[in-house]
Amino acid sequence: MPQDADRNPAAPGLSALVAAASVLSSQQGTFDCQSCGACCSYSAEWPRFSTEDDAQLDRIPEKYVASDLSGMRCEGVRCSALSGEIGKSTACGIYEVRPDVCRACMPGDEECLMARQALGLPV
Repeated sequence: MPQDADRNPAAPGLSALVAAASVLSSQQGTFDCQSCGACCSYSAEWPRFSTEDDAQLDRIPEKYVASDLSGMRCEGVRCSALSGEIGKSTACGIYEVRPDVCRACMPGDEECLMARQALGLPV
């Protein structure tokens, strides 16, 4: 009996994509942002504004915006809107109005794992 790959030349690629999605899905269930905070505290260059419109940016309190208006203000490498202890318990002070780059970072995705690794958290 022919295998799926014999009938559909896209099947091997599709199988790899499904497997990768399954791994990502299982990783996303593994990491809890409220007990991590790594993505908000590993690089002052990361929380940059890029795709937000003026209305979105106007909702972010000025005290959290960098003086050059390029992104979030950081204290060292940590976003000023982040509260709590990294790897224990954290929260975003502007979660409802956070920038698009923050919304795009998902638990267990490449950026999450990179930030966790940079801070010595398990990946």
